[in-house]
Amino acid sequence: MKKQVLLLIILLVGSFAAMACTSAIISGKKTVSGRPLLWKHRDTGCLDNRVELIKAHDDCYEFVAIFDATDPNDTAAWTGFNEMGFAIMNTASYNLNNDDVPESEMDREGVVMKLALEHCVTVNDFEKLLQSLPKPMGVEANFGVIDRYGQGAYFETGNYTYKKYDLADAPDGVLMRTNYSYSGRPDEGYGYVREASEKYLLAPHIEAGDFTPAVFTEEVSRTFYHSLLGKDFTNSGEEWLVDQDFIPRRISTASIVIEGIERGEPPVLTTMWIALGYPPCAETFAARVEVAGGVPEVLKGTGENHHSPQCDIVRARHAEVFSIERGNGQHYLNLRKLYNEEGTGYCQQLVKKNMFMYKQEYQKRAMKKEYFKIRYDKNHNKSGRRRQ
Repeated sequence: MKKQVLLLIILLVGSFAAMACTSAIISGKKTVSGRPLLWKHRDTGCLDNRVELIKAHDDCYEFVAIFDATDPNDTAAWTGFNEMGFAIMNTASYNLNNDDVPESEMDREGVVMKLALEHCVTVNDFEKLLQSLPKPMGVEANFGVIDRYGQGAYFETGNYTYKKYDLADAPDGVLMRTNYSYSGRPDEGYGYVREASEKYLLAPHIEAGDFTPAVFTEEVSRTFYHSLLGKDFTNSGEEWLVDQDFIPRRISTASIVIEGIERGEPPVLTTMWIALGYPPCAETFAARVEVAGGVPEVLKGTGENHHSPQCDIVRARHAEVFSIERGNGQHYLNLRKLYNEEGTGYCQQLVKKNMFMYKQEYQKRAMKKEYFKIRYDKNHNKSGRRRQ
């Protein structure tokens, strides 16, 4: 009987771990650029992720999103943005639903997000989409969205209802969610320790108002601070850590920041900054809709079984960090592969490389902004109407 109970616990823990994430929405008032940010540190049981650009078709907008390699037909988008400057992500919630909807009709969050990317322009459009979807919706999630007008919100959404938390109402210009909903049943769900860690790590940036995408891809997603223990292990010099309740986890598959636009900028300049694969071992890339540069080929599912070449590279590094295969070895990470006294750890080397990438991409973005401004001026008369 004890063995049966233990097996059930393992199965339950495994199912929860496969659907966890850490996230935030940042107002443009708190960023260096004045543009809003939407961040998702993705945790999932599907370690092979890819980024694809889906062309406009049948009255659907062109969009860029992250997909599982096991989803060759692109049915479920797990974070993305479209040509109109609308962006969306989610974190799984575990304290909203209390119904008898069968499991076979659940886990439709990715389907809903793909619909949103195809059809939404504003935060209000997404709310209307939720209202129009057939019930039960087959979801239990915190959907985070931003749009071209600088608006942002979380929608804590169950099978039949949702509650909106507007970014405009956040006193410090920041909203955060992990794997429970504020409107749900108290003290249920997951991610409380990760959320406390997130609050600790973001607090200096909230005070300074100096958020950039790199704060998330190069700092938060590569930091091993543990709020319950009150210790940052990142540069502790220790070799082995138990992989429990850090923001970067064995099942982390991407750190994604979608940077919106300032008012007046072309929405096609919306940018996805993505460290694909286990973030502490990953290079960071910029992805945009096609007219603004598109998606780097290395991120696309061009490999065998729709694998991303970049994700495969990072997975090989991930195997070095989680190198113990016998027994419970998968729960232990070799921190010295990421940070060490010699400065040769993956994080130490890659952050330098990635910060140079950011500098180059922002220079390109500035040129693209000027190009689109000129093109806009040529195609519109002084009244702002498009020339026929």
